[in-house]
Amino acid sequence: MVQNITTILFDLDGTLIDTNELIITTYLHTLEKYYPGKYSREDVLPFMGPTLHEAFGTVDPDRIEELVMEYRSFNIANHDALVREFPGVLETIKILHEKGYKLGVVTTKRYDVAMKGLRLMGLDSFFKVIIAMDHVSKVKPDPEPIFKALEPLGSAPEESLMVGDNYHDILAGKNAGTKTAGVAWSIKGREYIAKYEPDYILEHMPDLLTILGE
Repeated sequence: MVQNITTILFDLDGTLIDTNELIITTYLHTLEKYYPGKYSREDVLPFMGPTLHEAFGTVDPDRIEELVMEYRSFNIANHDALVREFPGVLETIKILHEKGYKLGVVTTKRYDVAMKGLRLMGLDSFFKVIIAMDHVSKVKPDPEPIFKALEPLGSAPEESLMVGDNYHDILAGKNAGTKTAGVAWSIKGREYIAKYEPDYILEHMPDLLTILGE
């Protein structure tokens, strides 16, 4: 059990909301349009987590902006049809909110798209702070987004926990000096997240309540 945690920061995609199918489908659509037959589902899994510019930079450095624009237009058009909820997330967040924990979201998504997902899943009212790609000069695993989230919450890293499904989340937490929790429902698997040695691994979101002693 973890002591003295007042503040919990969450990654968005793959942690709070199940955007896995949306992201994979969008990458496959975009890559198929420009590079027919070249990319499979397995090929795009490493793109989950990094920013779009980082991911497409490994595909074709000369066409990054074009690829990002194609990705975004398809992603927005198909967002509501393909986003799903993870079991137990809404209930757990509600309980944490009722118990007075300070809650924030730290994502590498753009703010408008992050809000779209939070609203769709009925989660938007629980988070006092949402730090998106537009708010920072450096994204996770740099600690800047975490510090940006903690400041308006009036919280110190040592009283905070960062929860995420990707190595960026765990390393950002470690770099900022927070406790960290990896989620076993990461599309890359439990073993993947365990490699980065988070302080805790959640099999399901309600495990967070157990860890916090609630």
